[in-house]
Amino acid sequence: MAQSSPGAAGSPGLLASLRRLAATLVGVLQTRLELFATEVEEERVRLTRMLLLGIAATFFLALGILTLTLFVIILFWDTHRLLVTGILTVIYLAAGLSFVYAVRREAAAGSRLFSASLSELAKDRERLNSQ
Repeated sequence: MAQSSPGAAGSPGLLASLRRLAATLVGVLQTRLELFATEVEEERVRLTRMLLLGIAATFFLALGILTLTLFVIILFWDTHRLLVTGILTVIYLAAGLSFVYAVRREAAAGSRLFSASLSELAKDRERLNSQ
């Protein structure tokens, strides 16, 4: 009767363990990539919706401001049309500059894109380091 050596018997177990480890790592990587893809798609949909809503809001607000401006200028046509036009111009420029400042501040704040993926990867790293 031939007996296998301890090294030979340990090899299939080691290979099986390595295969299971590789399968687990591939599974974790696949899950993280799926999460990443989901976040990209959600961000794309959110940005598209925001863009369309922003365009519609800008159009109707501009139309309303234009109509209001014409109304106020016509209201003061005989008395102070130049003064009213100048005041409204200053108000519009100040509002525009404040929005430019707000956009720059928002851009500097950064995005939360991929925050869930990065958080999950950090948890994975902690779990691997603790074992």
